[in-house]
Amino acid sequence: MIKQKIQELSKNIFNDVVANRRHIHSHPELSFQEVETSAFVAKKLDELGIGWERMADNGLVALITGEKPSDKVVALRADMDALPITEANDVPYKSQNAGVMHACGHDVHTSSLLGTAKILTELKSEFGGTVKLIFQPAEERLPGGASLMIKEGVLENPKPDAVLGQHVMPFIDAGKFGFRSGQYMASTDELYVTVKGKGGHGAQPQSNIDPVIITAHILIALQQVVSRMAAPTNPTVLSFGKVIANGATNVIPNEVYLEGTFRALDEKWRAEAHIKMKKMAEGIAESMGGSCDFKILNGYPFLINEPKLTAATRAHAEDYLGKENVLDLDIWMAAEDFAYYSQVADACFYRMGTRNESRGITSAVHTPTFDIEEKALENSIGLMAYLAVKQLGN
Repeated sequence: MIKQKIQELSKNIFNDVVANRRHIHSHPELSFQEVETSAFVAKKLDELGIGWERMADNGLVALITGEKPSDKVVALRADMDALPITEANDVPYKSQNAGVMHACGHDVHTSSLLGTAKILTELKSEFGGTVKLIFQPAEERLPGGASLMIKEGVLENPKPDAVLGQHVMPFIDAGKFGFRSGQYMASTDELYVTVKGKGGHGAQPQSNIDPVIITAHILIALQQVVSRMAAPTNPTVLSFGKVIANGATNVIPNEVYLEGTFRALDEKWRAEAHIKMKKMAEGIAESMGGSCDFKILNGYPFLINEPKLTAATRAHAEDYLGKENVLDLDIWMAAEDFAYYSQVADACFYRMGTRNESRGITSAVHTPTFDIEEKALENSIGLMAYLAVKQLGN
């Protein structure tokens, strides 16, 4: 059976996958700068005899075609970029690039897809159809590498019937995988706000228009967008992580600067909320004698897992891993540019557990101490290969 062959190959190439992961982890590159990572992936594809094309500068797309007759196509996606974080782990494969770290597991995703490619290449006589490999740049930075690759035609010639992607999850034990059907991850928008008033001496507030007080009212009022304007059944998050009022104990500044994020799971509500936030902030500032410049930088859309595809994918995962190793996921209000694929194609984005409490591997993504239990790589490469051949109808 093909399942047993995939499992055996996963064991055989496990050490190579670990080595690839450690190499990529040691040489992280920021979004839109993945030159060496892309070259490394291209070299590995060459070694496998897999032709590839460059897309969106540092992105790569490649095809593996089975030898049995079939016109079905499935796409498998991995992202390659790292984050501007200084690694705090003391490991042999620690980042060698100062201030840059694979703190979100994209080294895992890329090395896993290379491993999956190796398995599928070995088994071309066992399946029919085409597997499209997408090695994507710049997931971590707007406008997102996914949007650029889609614009350049990554979902055409051939057009995939489904797009699958996986992502590390440090809250799930290694060896287990999580799935959720329907709405899964949020849209994300960046908010840049400047509240303007008239600064002056703190002992003479009557002579000033205090932008700090105006900002305080705006911050509190804007939470009504979440608590009173959004339906209770419509998850919404509004958070401000930067507030700069550059005055002093006795100095009221001329302006206050804010940065925040708005997240939602409904595109219609997302657009409505943009209007409400901007109108509310500007109205409050004007009513208090000041003004407000409220800028919204649109980010990724929400991510939706197509129900029929996700149900089938989960069933195949249970077959490959055992039901006890397949979990249900809750809504996750973080964002992912894989959402762009899910907006234009049937897609399923699932999670691979990477946690091992006994070894202290518990840190969240986007932290200086994030790492994975590398034993998870054996199942990650095998499961993705199995999902691909089953999606192709084999």
